Amino acid sequence: MSLPFIDLKSQYAALKPSIDARIQAVLDHGQFIMGPEVQELEQKLAAYVGVKHCITVASGTEALLIALMALDLQPGDEVITTPFTFAATAEVIVLLGGVPVFVDIEPDSCNIDARLIEAAITPRTRAIMPVSLYGQVADMDAINEIAARHGDIPVIEDAAQSFGATYRSRRTDHATTPRRSCGLSTWGATSFFPSKPLGCYGDGGALFTNNDTLAKAAREIRVHGQSQRYTHTRVGVGGRMDTLQCAVVLGKLERFDWEVAQRLRLGARYQQLLADLPLQGLAVREDRDCVWAQFTVQVDQREAVVAALKAAGIPTAIHYPKPLHRQAAYADRCRVPAPLPHAETAATRVMSLPMSPDLTEAQQDQVVEALRQALAQGAATGSVTASASAAHSAEAAADRTA
Repeated sequence: MSLPFIDLKSQYAALKPSIDARIQAVLDHGQFIMGPEVQELEQKLAAYVGVKHCITVASGTEALLIALMALDLQPGDEVITTPFTFAATAEVIVLLGGVPVFVDIEPDSCNIDARLIEAAITPRTRAIMPVSLYGQVADMDAINEIAARHGDIPVIEDAAQSFGATYRSRRTDHATTPRRSCGLSTWGATSFFPSKPLGCYGDGGALFTNNDTLAKAAREIRVHGQSQRYTHTRVGVGGRMDTLQCAVVLGKLERFDWEVAQRLRLGARYQQLLADLPLQGLAVREDRDCVWAQFTVQVDQREAVVAALKAAGIPTAIHYPKPLHRQAAYADRCRVPAPLPHAETAATRVMSLPMSPDLTEAQQDQVVEALRQALAQGAATGSVTASASAAHSAEAAADRTA
């Protein structure tokens, strides 16, 4: 029997009493739009991230859109971001008439290369939107410093895949506390799509900020720009998160700390088990962790490896097979100030393996053994070689020290 790529059934079985009770409460009170669970979730998420404001919204895409609308993005304004991400990152910029400006990624982490951002800034730059890909936060301090040097350009962390991840702990007089994804910049935007580290049972998302003015704008924008009922003070959208979906996330929060710990443990175990195979794993920086929204590796002759794993009952996914500057919808609507070789290469080599907090070690062993056999088969036919993988690793190391 094929393994699940993401095991949501086991998660629900473990949380069934809490989730069912939360859903039933909503059915009983009947406030399906902006019910009490919405405010409760916002308060709990803001406290978790460590910011003043959380605004729940209809999806992760809506979170990015509302963040840009709150910043008053205008046609022709530029937003610097990565081409190696889901389409929503560029989609929201283009929807508002803006121009995505793509800079390359780090070849070993697949996150945006902060060192390339400054050269892409122009007088039209209105925001910088790094993506915390695969569950690891981008180098937010470096990005924020660049933004500050250029007139405090707003920074929006697209944290759709990294909720729960930490970055460079903060020292206080009494303790060291983690700095969490979504609380590291002007805006943090995340998704509660079911496959995300913290997911609901449909669409949902949230925005995070310490800025009172932006928070007020976002709350109005998500309800059609209303400051009060039928008083439209700005252009808005129908961007509310349903009460039922907030209830599901509240139920899942009960064991979220355990799930993050499991993701960290299973990710580390995957890395250990795969260390001797001819592939390139994702580099996790020493000053942060990765919650592994996807456990992604890079392999040569990906199609052959994927086919062999499928035959062995192991599902895979590709995040992402074509960078956004190569997509027909965005090719003529973006600006590419410099070549993007690492994004181009990663798109041909990335492959994600089964990953979820309820993945068992036996299942993980099954995945690794099937991958080992697929790579060995490819090596025997000359399609996958350890030397090719070593060359990619050497290129990544050289790039990091350049």
